[in-house]
Amino acid sequence: MDAVDFTDGAIARAREEHAAVESVRWLQLDIERDDPAPLDEEGYDLITLRLVYPFVGDRGRTVHGLGERLRDGGALVVITPIVANTPAARRGIALDEDEITLLGAGWKTVERLDADGLAFLVLRGPCHLDTRAVEKRPTNGHALTGALAVVTDSAGRVLLGRSRRGMLELPGGKTTGPEDFAAAAARELAEETGLVADPADAHVVTMLVDDSHGVPRVTAVVRITAWTGTLANPEPDKFDRWEFFDLHALACVGDVFVPAALFPVKFFCSVLQLLLRPLLQSAVGHLVMSGLRT
Repeated sequence: MDAVDFTDGAIARAREEHAAVESVRWLQLDIERDDPAPLDEEGYDLITLRLVYPFVGDRGRTVHGLGERLRDGGALVVITPIVANTPAARRGIALDEDEITLLGAGWKTVERLDADGLAFLVLRGPCHLDTRAVEKRPTNGHALTGALAVVTDSAGRVLLGRSRRGMLELPGGKTTGPEDFAAAAARELAEETGLVADPADAHVVTMLVDDSHGVPRVTAVVRITAWTGTLANPEPDKFDRWEFFDLHALACVGDVFVPAALFPVKFFCSVLQLLLRPLLQSAVGHLVMSGLRT
């Protein structure tokens, strides 16, 4: 049995209060940010998140990772206050019904019990949904141009927003007037997430060309190499939340807005080209010089 908390004070207090309990490993670990290597590599039959989930920023990624550590038949139990039973001043520690619905998505069975103002959610059978490209509503324009901002954290995880349309999206949107793609990406990033980037730190790495309901669409994929600020949700009417996702998990996150779903292939092909170009040039030069010597 492993008992986990991210503060040393809580671990010390638990050790003292439960000194008579045997076969417990007391682990100081931030399940959202720390390396999960100290956890049991053989997995768990039961994982309980008690009064923790509302404080997790990257909820989808964290729950995905914990689900991967469940043994067959195991359960993830989330115990959380709910908004309906929480004073307005403390709503930040509780989940509303929309968040509870999102929490249960991607699991074979979800059981809910309510007691003492808390919701007890028992999740079994993680069945992470295959990623599927989906469209938004039809547009009235004759053509569309837009920009998507690719933002990563210090661990290389990519920022995606869970929109009110029920899909994941990169920060981004249509260009406005004469602004270029880099400026559009920086503007949309600030408007949608609260993060601030200088257009000088925004670089177009590839272009996506497709159509939306028959209307031609050109979308620039813009890599943001530096940003400041605190991640927020300034447009709650459009997005439920923003969070960072591991790249390896992007194949099983469910519905993704079409251009955002297309970006990984084009983006990484472009990066690979940039990385390989000096090597290829060097190899060609070496062959030419070898030919001259012979």
